[in-house]
Amino acid sequence: MPRIKFAMSQSFALDQSSITASRFSAGAAADPAPRSVQETSKRSRGSTPGVLAGREQATHLRRCDGGVDRSMSSESDFSKAEIGNGHRLFAGEWIFLSAAGSLESLPRPKGLEVALAGRSNVGKSSLINALTGRRSLARTSNTPGRTQELIFFGGSSQLVLVDLPGYGYAAAAKSKVTAWTRLIHDYLHDRAALGRVYVLIDARHGLKTVDEAILDTLGKAAVSHEIVLTKCDQVSEAELAKCSDSVMTAIRKRPAAFPDLIATSARTGAGIPALRAAIARLMHERS
Repeated sequence: MPRIKFAMSQSFALDQSSITASRFSAGAAADPAPRSVQETSKRSRGSTPGVLAGREQATHLRRCDGGVDRSMSSESDFSKAEIGNGHRLFAGEWIFLSAAGSLESLPRPKGLEVALAGRSNVGKSSLINALTGRRSLARTSNTPGRTQELIFFGGSSQLVLVDLPGYGYAAAAKSKVTAWTRLIHDYLHDRAALGRVYVLIDARHGLKTVDEAILDTLGKAAVSHEIVLTKCDQVSEAELAKCSDSVMTAIRKRPAAFPDLIATSARTGAGIPALRAAIARLMHERS
């Protein structure tokens, strides 16, 4: 059982050949190591650099209803200082910065960008609001496909949160899906300020084919990414364990992905401190 940390209907099909061509020159001898290989080793103290730490460690399953962790404290993966750093990172004022519907309209980078990706209605907006402690910073909606641009949010620090358009929305026009796909493709490959992508998976439904497609894209682009389970308060512990097992089995084959999960609930706040701490740690590592 894996370690769990709390802390467009068109499938997201991208031209992988264009991805490879855009990243590497024709004479490249070998693919570069994914950015997360070196970063992941820092997630566990004392681990050997370059090794994806945590895969062989025991499972640590926390309850998503705000209950007591069954096997470890809520600070087992992060120090008290890191939890505090995460709280302070998101405690200041957060505002909407800009929206981009094309590569040309992307804002000039102002700091480290952390993007949230996921299927329509997976809970990206709710998670952003929970992270920042704002009820309506990101607009939540029951209407799938409402977010059709890259939305940028900024606070008092150099951190920028990026809400990517949700994929897997069946009612979206094919032309819109194509435009969204190309925009996300270009952003993931060409944005030097992008530090990490959190791929959100609904704990009630698990990993779907459309999720696999964007994970393929992230792997090809060697973009550091990690799975975040959402809406964990809406499933039982047994269902959560089953979902996490399935997801972890799938991502073990992906070297650019972190080998652990962060399980969250925007409604109860479970996992939010750990996610904040993870982002704060990333900020420290990149500073």
